[in-house]
Amino acid sequence: MKGYDFEGPALELGALLRDDGTADPSQRIRVPLAMMNRHGLVAGATGTGKTKTLQLMAEQLSEHGVPVFLADVKGDLSGMASPGASSDRVARRAAEVGQTWSPEACPVEFFSLGGLGAGIPLRATMSAFGPTLLARVLELNETQESSLGLIFYFADKNGLPLLDLKDLVAVIRYLTDTPEALTGIGGLSASTVGVILRALVNFQAQGAENFFGEPEFDVRDLLRTAPDGRGVVSILELPAVQDRPQLFSTFLMWLLADLFEVLPEVGDPDRPSLAFFFDEAHLLFDGASKAFLRSITQTVRLIRSKGVGVFFVTQTPKDVPADVLGQLGARVQHALRAFTPQDAKALKATVSTFPTSSYDLERLLTELGIGDAVVTVLSETGAPTPVAWTRLRAPRTLMAPSAPAAVDGLVAASPLRSKYGAAVDRQSAYEILSARLAPGGAPEPGRPAEPPAPERPEPSALEGVLASKEFRSFARSAASALGREITRSIFGTPRRRRR
Repeated sequence: MKGYDFEGPALELGALLRDDGTADPSQRIRVPLAMMNRHGLVAGATGTGKTKTLQLMAEQLSEHGVPVFLADVKGDLSGMASPGASSDRVARRAAEVGQTWSPEACPVEFFSLGGLGAGIPLRATMSAFGPTLLARVLELNETQESSLGLIFYFADKNGLPLLDLKDLVAVIRYLTDTPEALTGIGGLSASTVGVILRALVNFQAQGAENFFGEPEFDVRDLLRTAPDGRGVVSILELPAVQDRPQLFSTFLMWLLADLFEVLPEVGDPDRPSLAFFFDEAHLLFDGASKAFLRSITQTVRLIRSKGVGVFFVTQTPKDVPADVLGQLGARVQHALRAFTPQDAKALKATVSTFPTSSYDLERLLTELGIGDAVVTVLSETGAPTPVAWTRLRAPRTLMAPSAPAAVDGLVAASPLRSKYGAAVDRQSAYEILSARLAPGGAPEPGRPAEPPAPERPEPSALEGVLASKEFRSFARSAASALGREITRSIFGTPRRRRR
């Protein structure tokens, strides 16, 4: 067995391990930089070194001038902003794999969802997020998702911008009070509307106002390089929303879908435009609808030609649907555990997904040490390399969280702070409909002026919507058939005008 040595630029993963478990530093395991937009998987049980592998790959991509996006679910990737700490363990690992180790920090930008954290606020408008992804967050079934799509469709066709949560509620209330507005395009059932509104009540209670609104994040700000030519590592800090896994995993999918929309086709570049890492990837797929899974599969398949490499980081390959797993070119598999019958079944399934090799993978994968992995990648010609038992290099950045003061200093000095720091609330569906329903308000185009509408509670009090006289009246009526064939784009998102 030999290492992977390629002519062009490559990421250095580590050294090949001999049969006796000692490393051979002359046999390097590398990944061609040009193949990093073929996507990949980093998998393994808790505590086997997945996060350090992610860190190792990210810092080398940055050194090659490739911007990187990382979702920091557990809060331990902020160390990439600080130089690593020397220790006997690091020195021993470096000597084993033939690595010349020296501490070095990466250029890092910190983000947070809607400002829930220390980073630059990351927001999306409700329209840009779209009904498919929102239905995923709200845990709606397919019928309810179709109804939500009808609401978005109506707002889009009638010039009602959906920027934040109160805009969506205002449109739902309008359609509740005026069901004839949907004549010719479908209808909404009372029970479905009730489910959607109750889900929005719960969503609001989780602080959803923080995530939706303006200024909307421009994903092209992830494609920056530092003055020294290194790629900027964008870290989305997520510990503040760990109890809302579907929210942050779906928000990451929105970022990826938006990248697909705005980036030009580049074919096969010599290096990626961006490397995008999904940590805790199983959260993205758990309980996902068929439509959502189709959207993910299509995006992963097509975004390669936009120069974006997507890497899923999770415990077992079974966490990733087969159609998505089939799109991945690089595999770094850390140790797996087989303490239960379910574990043993997952182990056999993992082994079956690897190319044929001389290793007894079912045994080897349960005996791997921390920081060791079974690796297969794509060569420069796109052919899978042989499976290699590998001892991975040590990251050069800090393998622990950075000091809070260091993170705060980077956020305060960020050039993006003035662009995204303060929330903006411009005229949108809520204001337009409020004016339309107010006494003397302008009538809807094509309709006669209506009598003054009764005073209504603020839409932020969503419980009031459910208890209102208008909603109860609507709930007693039968609605027309559901419109199910509304298509918007890959994720139910209308094309947006970029400012």
